[in-house]
Amino acid sequence: MYDWLFRRVLSRMDPEKAHHLAFMVIRALGLPVIDSITARIVGTAETHPVDTLGLRFPTPFGVAAGFDKNAQAVIGLGRLGFGHVEVGTITAQAQPGNPKPRLFRLIPDRAVINRMGFNNEGADAARLQLLRLHRRRDRPIIGVNIGKSRVTPVEDATRDYRASTRLLAPFADYLVVNVSSPNTPGLRGLQELDLLAPLLTEVKASAGSTPLLVKIAPDLDDEQVDRIAALVVDLGLDGIIATNTTIEREGLRTDRSVVDAAGAGGLSGAPLASRSLEVLRRIRAVVPPGLCVISVGGVETAEDVSERLAAGATLVQGYTGFLYRGPFWARQINRGLAATT
Repeated sequence: MYDWLFRRVLSRMDPEKAHHLAFMVIRALGLPVIDSITARIVGTAETHPVDTLGLRFPTPFGVAAGFDKNAQAVIGLGRLGFGHVEVGTITAQAQPGNPKPRLFRLIPDRAVINRMGFNNEGADAARLQLLRLHRRRDRPIIGVNIGKSRVTPVEDATRDYRASTRLLAPFADYLVVNVSSPNTPGLRGLQELDLLAPLLTEVKASAGSTPLLVKIAPDLDDEQVDRIAALVVDLGLDGIIATNTTIEREGLRTDRSVVDAAGAGGLSGAPLASRSLEVLRRIRAVVPPGLCVISVGGVETAEDVSERLAAGATLVQGYTGFLYRGPFWARQINRGLAATT
């Protein structure tokens, strides 16, 4: 049914408009009357529970940052079967993001190019949303992904991240420093160790007892991955998320003219799977067994999730697969995982 809907209707809509339509429906799933119906359809039983970050995740599969930028659909996403929801990316200051169009489908590749540019309502607004969610016992685990405000110079990035941390860390189950999106000028440069070390040190001090992770790009070379992994261990961070979107465009099936017309931005979806898995294995080989490593990039099926877990992932996230698999995607993965145990 969803395949037909996607081919005949959703694929013909502007991608960002289609996302907003789906988002509003999922947000409505958290409303009291609809909530109970959704819970009966999807089920709430634990599937492959994972204990990490001082928390118990009912399933290793969660939704990556980018889908719910302002923490407005967390309950609905939880009802669809995601064990955790990473909201954001949230910036200290509200910002509209990059000019439209900024979201493009590459259907032959089951991929997406985005240059959204951290469009969000800002840390103050997110804090109010998170405060309300924090009081609910029926919510999924909530990660909060923070990034640099576009108007903030790179040299002032630490101050910017620290401001978001102080507002949001008290209401986050875990916090993520995003220094790897390709859509904010200068952001990826913060992955250089001489900039990253003091940034993470300051954010860790501001985060208090909230577990802290850093999200890295797939476009780092292997030596850079190793150095960041070592830094995370040295600083006593709680984990790494690998990986963000890629700026690479090699090996795509989509016609080159379509790819070129989409322009700059981060590529996500199936083409990212191989590199994301490589980075996961490299990180797991050099960090302690107890360090939380969240794998994201190119995950679509329960078999994909199982492969990441077998390769050393503590948890697994997805986002682009939601577009191609439909609303019961997380349920399908959870049932697939249950069938293998």
